[in-house]
Amino acid sequence: MENFEKRYEKVPVSIFADTDMASELIAKQVANLIREKAKRGEKCVLGLIAGSSGVGVYENLIRMHKEEHLSFKNVIVFNIDEYYPLNKNELQSHYRYLHEYLFDEVDIPKDNIHLIPGDLNKEDILNFCGEYEKKIMEVGGIDLQLLSLDGRGQIGANEPGSMFNSRTRLITLDYSTRMGAASNFFGEENVPNQCITMGIGTIMDVKRIIIMAWGEGKAHVVKKMVEGPVTEMLPASVLQTHPNVSFVFDNASAAELTRIKTPWLTGPVKWGNKSIRRAVFWLSDKLNKPILKLTDRDYNDSGLGELISQFGPANKINIKVFNDLQHTITGWPGGKPNADDSTRPERAQPFPKRVVVFSPHPDDDVISMGGTLARLSEHGHEVHVAYQVSGNIAVFDDEVTRFLDFVRDISNTFGLDKTKADKAYHDTLQFFKTKRAGQSDLAQIGLCKSAIRKGEAKSACRYLGIPEDRVHFLDLPFYETGTVKKNPIGKKDIKIMVDLLDKIQPHQIFAAGDLSDPHGTHRVCFIGILEALKQLKDREWLSQCRMWLYRGAWQEWDISEVDMAVPLSPEESRIKRMAIFKHQSQKDRPLFPGTDPREFWQRAEERNIATAVKYDKLGMAEYQAIELFVRYYFENRFA
Repeated sequence: MENFEKRYEKVPVSIFADTDMASELIAKQVANLIREKAKRGEKCVLGLIAGSSGVGVYENLIRMHKEEHLSFKNVIVFNIDEYYPLNKNELQSHYRYLHEYLFDEVDIPKDNIHLIPGDLNKEDILNFCGEYEKKIMEVGGIDLQLLSLDGRGQIGANEPGSMFNSRTRLITLDYSTRMGAASNFFGEENVPNQCITMGIGTIMDVKRIIIMAWGEGKAHVVKKMVEGPVTEMLPASVLQTHPNVSFVFDNASAAELTRIKTPWLTGPVKWGNKSIRRAVFWLSDKLNKPILKLTDRDYNDSGLGELISQFGPANKINIKVFNDLQHTITGWPGGKPNADDSTRPERAQPFPKRVVVFSPHPDDDVISMGGTLARLSEHGHEVHVAYQVSGNIAVFDDEVTRFLDFVRDISNTFGLDKTKADKAYHDTLQFFKTKRAGQSDLAQIGLCKSAIRKGEAKSACRYLGIPEDRVHFLDLPFYETGTVKKNPIGKKDIKIMVDLLDKIQPHQIFAAGDLSDPHGTHRVCFIGILEALKQLKDREWLSQCRMWLYRGAWQEWDISEVDMAVPLSPEESRIKRMAIFKHQSQKDRPLFPGTDPREFWQRAEERNIATAVKYDKLGMAEYQAIELFVRYYFENRFA
């Protein structure tokens, strides 16, 4: 019998609530194959990936090795790609990644590890690729290949346009791919231009494939891969033709699939307030009509007849959704005193409130909610901003040189030791002359970069009227490794946040909810906040606290999910822009820009304006810009 819910999907898809659960399942499937092969006295041949998508899988495999006696002695591995040219000991090397994240922690024999080197002589690459293919054939082919989905549908390093019968080869990376890797290499200019990769034909020869994708940033390409046509311009789409593939996604990466985004097009829907709101907004956008102009025929002709039959007529649905959306809009993000708050997003009392705004990096607060932050301060709330990490790795080296030169020049004016200032300046210059891309800074340079970002954050807070004694630099230890790779969040990190929250006892908490990178700083910081709140769950003050999630420079909330919308006037938009400008080290050209060429203030401003346009088209009042928030019910999570 046909599964109408999945009628648009051309492949079997598994969707999980979070990446932890999905990663554990994938690891169990890998472990089961290893054990089955071992029982039969056979080798298990695995194809591996490097990168954030596979971290959870490898962590689970290591745990099973140490706790459940999973042996890797019968495992043979091949990696899918490697940057070229790149020494195997560099931080960004897939050779180094796989050793640090897996091989060094398990009992796999060294002779069973076959990795693509990034430091071959160019004239030897063609011969190596042929030998690599031959080795795979000699061990009987790859039993299971792990794959991650890149932003434009690449598998391995096979760029759009790669031929489906391609084999292991040297490929030139295009601009978008290099920009996407820029954060790992401390700047686009340090990203190698080429990569040695298994070809699509090589990948399609394996016996079984598991492809995973995590985060909102992959949602659009997941939809194309699962529901779209097979095309060389989307290399991953060819997996539709493989006889044994598992497609594993988290909720965020699956968000654009038809059965998730528009389930009324696939069959009967269990309607709730959020799904009704989403359907009405979708219909309004589809027909370019404001909510209150939608008719019964509009609903019926667009596959929403079921909604009309259960909750109609149209005007009844329209008015309810219109009022719900209107009630999300407030100019009082901390609550309006002496006002009826029954339809407002935030309570009137107590007023003023104690507010903690958690900012993963020292500019996420103003980029994401600078207008709301200014409004909270203006209304007299006791606003505290807690910067969770220093963000020091995102400061250009020449910024350090400039600041040390400044200290050297003014040392006499302030009675400082000019000899020490000169030495610090020249020692730093000397280090930068020989520093390799991605190399850890000297301790004093890291401290200088931290001081630069702290100074900028304090300047932005002063501009918004937030006193310096309410600006908290948590410097969570998990981040302070000096490299892009961070440690797992630990007890010390959690305790720092527990102590801050217990001291302030806030009525409101604002936190970053943009979790596109499953192992990025934002996600780790948010997990830390939840763990801190879990430890504080019995505190009386927490029962009176609400948490609001904002999103940052990378994406915005879907309006159907929004619980609070804070409109900004042209003047407030200017204030937000000026607060972002205070972060001079991140202006003009941030060190880790991602694939979006716009500056952070441009991203934020254009996103806020676009949100206001959407509200206007739905029939709301016309605003200059709007910041959006979703309420997080942590009390339900810890019940």
